[in-house]
Amino acid sequence: MRLGVDVGGTHTDAVLIDNDVLLAKHKTLTSPDITSGVLASVRAVLKAAGVRVDMVQMLTVGTTQFTNAVVERRRLTPVGVLRIGAQSSSALPIAAKWPDTLKQAAIGCTRMIDGGHEFDGQEIVPMDQKALASAVADFRNAGVTSIAITSVFATANAKNEIDAADFLCQVMPEAKIALSHRLGRIGLYQRENATILNASLLPLANDVINAFRRAFEDLSVRCPFFVSQNDGTLMEAGYAALFPVLTFSSGPTNSMRGAAWLSKRDNAMVVDVGGTTSDVGMLIDAFPRQSGTAVKIGGVLTNFRMPDVLALGLGGGSVVDDDGRVLGPASVGHRLTTEALVFGGDQLTASDIGVASGRVSMGDPARVGALDRNMVQRAQATIKTMLAQTIDQMKTSAAALPLIVVGGGGFLVPDDLPGVSAVVRPADGDVANAIGAAFAQVSGEGEAVFSTRSGNREDALEAATKMARQRAIAAGAIADSLTVANLTETPMTYTDEPGATICVRMIGDVHLTAPSQGGADQC
Repeated sequence: MRLGVDVGGTHTDAVLIDNDVLLAKHKTLTSPDITSGVLASVRAVLKAAGVRVDMVQMLTVGTTQFTNAVVERRRLTPVGVLRIGAQSSSALPIAAKWPDTLKQAAIGCTRMIDGGHEFDGQEIVPMDQKALASAVADFRNAGVTSIAITSVFATANAKNEIDAADFLCQVMPEAKIALSHRLGRIGLYQRENATILNASLLPLANDVINAFRRAFEDLSVRCPFFVSQNDGTLMEAGYAALFPVLTFSSGPTNSMRGAAWLSKRDNAMVVDVGGTTSDVGMLIDAFPRQSGTAVKIGGVLTNFRMPDVLALGLGGGSVVDDDGRVLGPASVGHRLTTEALVFGGDQLTASDIGVASGRVSMGDPARVGALDRNMVQRAQATIKTMLAQTIDQMKTSAAALPLIVVGGGGFLVPDDLPGVSAVVRPADGDVANAIGAAFAQVSGEGEAVFSTRSGNREDALEAATKMARQRAIAAGAIADSLTVANLTETPMTYTDEPGATICVRMIGDVHLTAPSQGGADQC
């Protein structure tokens, strides 16, 4: 029996699933402190199903707290950034092109030292030990305890990063460390950015995960606790405390996985309509299509795995303006039940349009009975145009595809859209995000680089597969259940020595007795 919870900006949803049967669901407004809302949802769904807490075998939580911390520039910890490979990368400043507000919140002290490796793993120059000691001393003097370590081509050879971390732990045993080869892919700048963000979130992640654990213990929840990550799979909660950036965009991916489960369709487009935004993505073999380009988080380029999702400022709480010609991105959000017209408020929202057009029933329909019918029709046409344009951007061909509609605001989606072969509205789609969290599997990703001249592709493939397997097991997967879900090979045409990168992603079933990875303190 699995219990899934998804914490969104407007609602917190919970579901209880047993043997692929949805036993109960509960939707409530997200509480300001997050935790109390989650606990209320857990209590409510257990009561609705008539299930004892000791019957739950696994609990999964999807949360936006870490994404919000970066976007809102709050609860971030200043980071000491160490780049190894100054002799070949000093022309590229650390945190170049970062928004000033984020740089001020997340960057405490930066240092570059000589070292690093070539793309084939060969040493460029030995790591400068004297400069390393000086950099660590500077970190201590600056008072930073979260450290991000990045080395040139660390994904090909991580020795410099590991050695630097070992030295730092001897001098600063209180340090919390993020190593780039465990997070990003081959590109130095984007990988470094992801590592800095991760390091800045480590204290918060430790606090959040421990707060959830304490809360669940108060409810006598003793089962394994997992957290959703951004590729539609899970990681054990202690692992999430080490890698909070891997939770970014987990909300949309949960919804897409839930949409696949509910509709029994593995290949389709999905639109998840919430209270503030709509997320549009593509399902391929029941998993969200991954972005093939660097993704910006809080205005910063990163290159770890992220879903290819387009966000649209359209939701149930979207404010309607200009006589129905403009909807969103302004939204009343979780204040919908007090500010929308149908609930006695004075703000015209997309939900009011839905009620006035007869597409949904909520609140007091009489409160929107006098709305101008032409305005209501214009608003509906605006919604249709917004969705059609976003869907067209997401498609890779002109062929019409089915569209699965989920989310509490799904009533806003019309029954016919250009380029859509069928609009599918599965039952219980309003809690697809929590369903996706409840039944997800565990994954791990590995990357290796090889030279095409030396002919060691098989060695690189084996290394990437081994890395993916180890990371999946560490995240909570059953070793014997792991299979290769994706394998990509990308030529490196910009190097003198011809080469390529191999990326392997493995997926397996959840290990319900997976040992906790502990907190975020790595020393």
